Amino acid sequence: MTTVILGGGIVGVTTAYYLAREGRDVVVIDRQGGVARETSFANAGLVAPGHAYTWASPKAPKILLKSLFMEGQALRLKPRIDPHMWAWGLEFLRHCTAERSRQNTTRKLHLCRYSQERLQALSADEGLQYDRVSGGLLYVYRDLPSFERGTAAMSILADNGLPLQTLTPDEVVQREPSLASARDKIAGAIFCPSDESGDAHLFSQDLAKRCERMGVRFLLDRDIQGWEHVGDRITGVRTDKGTVAGTEFVLSLGSYSPFLARQLGYKLPIYPVKGYSLTVPIRPGDEPPTLGGVEENHLVAWARFGDRLRFTATAEFTGYDTSHRPSDFAHMLSVARELFPRGADYDQPSYWSCLRPMTPSGAPILGKTRHRNLYLNTGHGHMGWTMACGTARIVADIVCGRQPEHNLEGLTL
Repeated sequence: MTTVILGGGIVGVTTAYYLAREGRDVVVIDRQGGVARETSFANAGLVAPGHAYTWASPKAPKILLKSLFMEGQALRLKPRIDPHMWAWGLEFLRHCTAERSRQNTTRKLHLCRYSQERLQALSADEGLQYDRVSGGLLYVYRDLPSFERGTAAMSILADNGLPLQTLTPDEVVQREPSLASARDKIAGAIFCPSDESGDAHLFSQDLAKRCERMGVRFLLDRDIQGWEHVGDRITGVRTDKGTVAGTEFVLSLGSYSPFLARQLGYKLPIYPVKGYSLTVPIRPGDEPPTLGGVEENHLVAWARFGDRLRFTATAEFTGYDTSHRPSDFAHMLSVARELFPRGADYDQPSYWSCLRPMTPSGAPILGKTRHRNLYLNTGHGHMGWTMACGTARIVADIVCGRQPEHNLEGLTL
């Protein structure tokens, strides 16, 4: 029995690993020349159940509306003549109620915590190296009103068992001494001691090597063009280098999953949200942070990977455009310099942008479809790194005919 996984990002690679561990013959197809070359390549690197809040909240519509007229908004809307954008947006607005926001955040939190447990177990079993830093993440607020709002919102996570602490500015600097020069610009922080960070690209590369040792085949540089199917059964995937046959298929193409799914009559509620990242080298004598975190007022995240420091920011609704200019990173860079003025060599930035596959609720879409041998593992949004191992374990269980350990309510098509 051959299981064909469509997509070689972190979600596809982890799914391949769990299925190969079950003794399955696994094939992974991807259009890039290596694994994790798109959304997983230069993401924030935070494994962050402590930031599992859904984007669809009562305040989100106002932020998106302001973004049409004001620069510097964390969520940005660039309207396009795209019916899929507007259909997705209307569904997103339906989730922007207090009740749904709490429900979706709770659902995401439980999935994130389950996934983090799987990630830690997998990393220990395989001895993976990916610049992991454990010991918690900081969620920093620059003014008292936003800190009070953040403290009130954290009750959703705390009520569901996540350990969280509120810190004064002095306590923030005690936790992360590299923030000392910004101490007077910090009103407080929320600290999640169980959160962590690591390079998702390095993780995916290392895990792919383990997969190959277990017999997984990676068919790279292949454009996936369509399906071969008979009735309610998929028989193969057409690529620009021929058809790949299989007995089971897992769709894990992130933001591009809806295109292939439409050929079979599925309407996946996934739309891309563009994110930006810059990575700068750390020189001898620099004072970079050890712990990762998020500057909550502008939603600028940071994480250290060995001798590199990465910053990520912005959620931009602009279709499938991945282009970027240095000016797109100016605001992020100014926040980075303000927080960590001696953190790294900011004159040597490496720029990146990617598409996060968002669903209106923020939860991924997993499991069975109307086709007997087609399964979904897609739509992870900005939490793909945090959720990858958990959703891969869930889907592997379903493919193998077992009941998953984790509750699937709200996570299926």
